[in-house]
Amino acid sequence: MTDILCVVGARPNFMKIAPVMAALAGAGIRAKLVHTGQHYDAAMNGRFFTDLGIPHPDINLEVGSASHALQTAEIMRRFEPVLEQEQPAAILVVGDVNSTIACALVAAKRGVAVIHVEAGLRSHDRSMPEEINRVLTDQISDLLFITEKDAHKNLAREGIAAARVHFVGNVMIDTLHHNLPRAVPVAMTLGEVLPEGYGVLTLHRPSNVDDADILGNLLETVAMIAADLPIVFPLHPRTRASIDRLGLAAWLDRPGIKVLPPQGYLEMLGLMKDARIVLTDSGGIQEETTALGVPCLTLRHNTERPITVDEGTNTIVGTERKRILGAVEELLNGGGKAGRIPEFWDGRAAVRIAAILLHWLDARNHAVA
Repeated sequence: MTDILCVVGARPNFMKIAPVMAALAGAGIRAKLVHTGQHYDAAMNGRFFTDLGIPHPDINLEVGSASHALQTAEIMRRFEPVLEQEQPAAILVVGDVNSTIACALVAAKRGVAVIHVEAGLRSHDRSMPEEINRVLTDQISDLLFITEKDAHKNLAREGIAAARVHFVGNVMIDTLHHNLPRAVPVAMTLGEVLPEGYGVLTLHRPSNVDDADILGNLLETVAMIAADLPIVFPLHPRTRASIDRLGLAAWLDRPGIKVLPPQGYLEMLGLMKDARIVLTDSGGIQEETTALGVPCLTLRHNTERPITVDEGTNTIVGTERKRILGAVEELLNGGGKAGRIPEFWDGRAAVRIAAILLHWLDARNHAVA
């Protein structure tokens, strides 16, 4: 019998599940890994699993891409027979992707306990599909593991009992600590040395890359920054498609912009740790730059990770050119926030999770007996 069925579906999940699987094994908890196939790039998936030392998935649902509704429904359809066959004591989901809510819904409707890692994060922007996934998953979860204390307040406002919530820290940072010595040097990734330093840019949010005016403005702004500081731009497939579709490819050829294909985890870690500044719309990168002590400018108008702003190195700058350029200038001239490492971002979050789950499983087994 499987104690816990762990679910991943998209690249942001991989960095979170790696330390959890290791900690569960170390605690003697019987776990299996289900990959829904929500992100289906075989080369990139294989690379992340290899880089992070994640066990090969026991089950792959091979769902692939579709609209939010179709993808969520297909994950549910394919996951239900797996749940019926494995009969786990609980399923464990991470983050806020479609796989997270889809599998949590199936489990909850079948009376199987749901464990949510990275619970309680809120952007308070319901136009983001991830926000809907976060709120709904937390409502149907039996155990909720949070990365920052403010998440307690979000969950309390939504009527979730404090007894279900456990502050354990950030499993993303477990992965970062474990892999930092293996980070690929920047010179190896770029094939050159940038003696004056560089910045890193990532863009993938639909709100930024699907609108011609917003994306064009961001690319032009980055070109202005790149005139003074080289910008390394690992290009997300969605962003590449939008740039080509909207006729904006000329901005990628501007001096100082160094476009790369999507990078593996260890390559991205090497790029971030030595950057002078990171510009991003990624939630995970906001956390990683805070852990690395690298200044981060978030190209969004909100964040579901406020601790990276309140305590870390992150500044929300939105998409308005003047504000972005002003923040970059301040940082490059030695200003900006220094930040500090938040509580429990110490590389042991997954160990805390495993200890709580071991106690929970023991109590559950005694109750059943």
